Amino acid sequence: MSVLIKRYTRQLHRVLAPIMLFPLLLTLTTGLLFQVAVLNGKETDFLWLLALHRGKFGSINLESVYVFLNALGLLFLVVTGLIMWFQTGRSASRRSKQ
Repeated sequence: MSVLIKRYTRQLHRVLAPIMLFPLLLTLTTGLLFQVAVLNGKETDFLWLLALHRGKFGSINLESVYVFLNALGLLFLVVTGLIMWFQTGRSASRRSKQ
C-alpha cells in the first residue's frame, strides 16, 4: 500500500474520530441509562432519554437519519482503524526481518 494511502487513511481517521466521539458517547450513555430506568420500572419518567437516544434534540429532530449517521461513522472508524492496525503489523514484521 502506498505511503499516500496510509497517510490519507490516518488523516481521515484523525478527523472523524473526535467528531464521532460525542454522538457515540451520547447514544451509549442514554441507552444505558434508559435501560436502568426500565429495570427499575421508571421508564415513563425517562422518556426524554429515549428521545435523545434516537436523535431528537429539542426542536432539532434527526430521528430519521441519526442512527444511520452514527452507524456510518462508527463503521468508517472501524474500517480505517483496522486498515491502520494491519499496516502497523506488516511494517513491524518487515522491520524484524531486516
